Amino acid sequence: MERLQKVIAASGVTSRRKAEELIVNGKVRVNGIIIKELGTKVSSSDEIEVNGVLISKEEKEYYLLNKPRGVVTTTSDDKNRRTVIDLIDTDARIYPVGRLDYDTTGVLILTNDGEFANILMHPKNKVEKVYMAKLEGIITGEAINKLKDGVVIDGVKVIPSRVKLRKVDPSSNTCIVQIIIHEGKNHQVKKMFSEVGYSVEKLKRERVAFFTLDKLKSGEYRKLTTKEVAKVYSLAK
Repeated sequence: MERLQKVIAASGVTSRRKAEELIVNGKVRVNGIIIKELGTKVSSSDEIEVNGVLISKEEKEYYLLNKPRGVVTTTSDDKNRRTVIDLIDTDARIYPVGRLDYDTTGVLILTNDGEFANILMHPKNKVEKVYMAKLEGIITGEAINKLKDGVVIDGVKVIPSRVKLRKVDPSSNTCIVQIIIHEGKNHQVKKMFSEVGYSVEKLKRERVAFFTLDKLKSGEYRKLTTKEVAKVYSLAK
């Protein structure tokens, strides 16, 4: 017997937190009966419906993709652009964990395990996301200190865990800056640099938690190992 919200998350339908919201709002049925009590336990033989759709017990899959430029981080696109799902050869209903902009490259995890995804995305787990940003102009020490003190984007103050100037190219008036964040807000890194007066020319995510690109070329992917999946679950707080 397992908790209902855990079973829903494990099916890949949604995260555990969202599953809890659906239960409380009366959107979940077990064997035809609406369940609103969190912590209700179900067995493998129980039929579970979420928003009127019977969930299936799908085999869990986990992938690490080196996302290329010009690909959208969604499961589908109304403009018929290529999505990250198109790059993975699987019939499972996987989805990206978090988002990378259309022109941003690098580490992207995809899975159909809602609980796994939630661990990586939830701010309380403080999962590090490491980016390398190519900026127009040479960033000043004052701007770096402003970033370290925290900037307000979309009404919320965000503070990076690290900001470091990595390379300067006076001939092109550009520089490379490493920035490490814990959140995953929409366009967060670009907005943070914009707040201190710099525009991002290129952006690459080099690491999420302990996942790096290693030898993956742009557009290539690999399956995660059992040990890697277990290690992510150990990050939950």
